[in-house]
Amino acid sequence: MKKITYYVAVSADGFISGLNDDISGFVQQGEGVNQYFKDLQSFDTVIMGRNTYEFGYKYGMEPGQPAYPNMKHFIFSDSLKLENPHPDVKVLNRDLKHIEALKAESGTDIYLCGGGAFAGWLLDNQLIDVLKIKANPLILGEGVRLFGSSKTQVQLNRIDLQSYDNSLQVVTYEVSY
Repeated sequence: MKKITYYVAVSADGFISGLNDDISGFVQQGEGVNQYFKDLQSFDTVIMGRNTYEFGYKYGMEPGQPAYPNMKHFIFSDSLKLENPHPDVKVLNRDLKHIEALKAESGTDIYLCGGGAFAGWLLDNQLIDVLKIKANPLILGEGVRLFGSSKTQVQLNRIDLQSYDNSLQVVTYEVSY
């Protein structure tokens, strides 16, 4: 069974972006960011919610195109409609059977890209297996929370910690429900 890895940048106060999806304060370059891009090469599947997918439009991604060329994309939304999407981009409704089917397929583990609300829904349904956070040295005060409005409590077992330049740390946890 594949694992879902939520690999995401986060501020010291638990936000994955500030107001208006502002990520300008996060570490944008250096060894830790290079390692993140290298780590992404180990995934062949990415899942995300509509807001995360559409966030890519701000950086030049066209609707229906993949954000990561080496991965199959599954965007979970009940409202997103894409005309002529790339063959590697599929929109699915937020149904547990879709997640369970993806976890049962052969291939690599699954990369959960961003999305506080979608990540919170997955956490509430005990579907996130690994939490890998790029802990950034800043406090945002408000914005998009790591797990949206989820109130689910879980135990984390740290399995790795890497420190990089720019005071960035990448902490990997196993999630225990």
